[in-house]
Amino acid sequence: MRPRTTAIFGAAALALSALLPGAAASAAPTVPVAPPASATRLAAPDIPVANVKAHLAQLQSIATSNGGTRAHGRPGFKASIDYVKGKLDAAGYQTRVQSFSYNGATGYNLIADWPGGDENSVLMTGSHLDSVTAGPGINDNGSGSAGNLEVALAIAREKFQPKQHLRFGWWGAEELGLIGSSHYVDSLGGERTKIKGYLNFDMIGSPNPAYLAYDGDGSSGPAGPAGSAQIEKVLRDYFTSIKVQVEDTDFDGRSDYGPFIDVGIPAGGMFTGAEGIKSSSQAQKWGGQAGQAYDRCYHGRCDTTANINDTALDRNSDAIAYAIWTLAGTATPQPGGGTKITK
Repeated sequence: MRPRTTAIFGAAALALSALLPGAAASAAPTVPVAPPASATRLAAPDIPVANVKAHLAQLQSIATSNGGTRAHGRPGFKASIDYVKGKLDAAGYQTRVQSFSYNGATGYNLIADWPGGDENSVLMTGSHLDSVTAGPGINDNGSGSAGNLEVALAIAREKFQPKQHLRFGWWGAEELGLIGSSHYVDSLGGERTKIKGYLNFDMIGSPNPAYLAYDGDGSSGPAGPAGSAQIEKVLRDYFTSIKVQVEDTDFDGRSDYGPFIDVGIPAGGMFTGAEGIKSSSQAQKWGGQAGQAYDRCYHGRCDTTANINDTALDRNSDAIAYAIWTLAGTATPQPGGGTKITK
């Protein structure tokens, strides 16, 4: 996650209604109520936190072998891209590496499409894969990248075939100003209207965690583009189902949702906190230490595999799966594997 700045929303707004099961592509920008949590939670698989942590161990090993960092322009970043791509290729994803130049170095985005679904109605999930130069970036943002990777692999294991087309992105040079995700959105041109929603996960395993949802409905700050409130509701529904309270966090331009909301694409996601300080009331809700940073190793050398809260990582990885299964189509397991779409 990059240092704090200010986000400016684009004037355009796209309805998220096309993401929901049974909605027509030409639906009016009225966002319908999400299916009840009890109807959709059973469809989403549990994401094994041990698998997510195994990906983090690999990212740590990559950093250790490459000067302690996975930053833009460093060999550790390209090795991270290659690791994620190899896992997705083996699982049956259609992948491509998009290159760009910044600060005299070549950067990379990895885009992965799950075959099937309506390619004119895309649900995209993303995370930045680069670290800062100072450290290996295991919470920031190995955590979101590993969570998204394991959910993508679960989609393949489950043979999930929802109505919407599923796409994932792992971004480069986020720490230098959302460079990779901005390059991707700029490269889309008219194709950007096909992306009906974007889920962003940046820092989901902070060691002194908060449970913060991007404020899509504008209840505590500027709202996201039309449809963002629906994404927020789905994520909040999941945490309500496991009896964890959630607070708002603003769309403040600190992560890769920025380029998407600037062109009117609905967005949302979860965040467990960076250099901010946990309050006493938050410690009462979530445990942890009041008066201490959510992540004491934010942008530091000590952002290693020892800098992860397993419970937060587990809950948020499951929330990613829940959001994708809910927004992309309600599915039920079929004999012998695969899924059936319920409309």
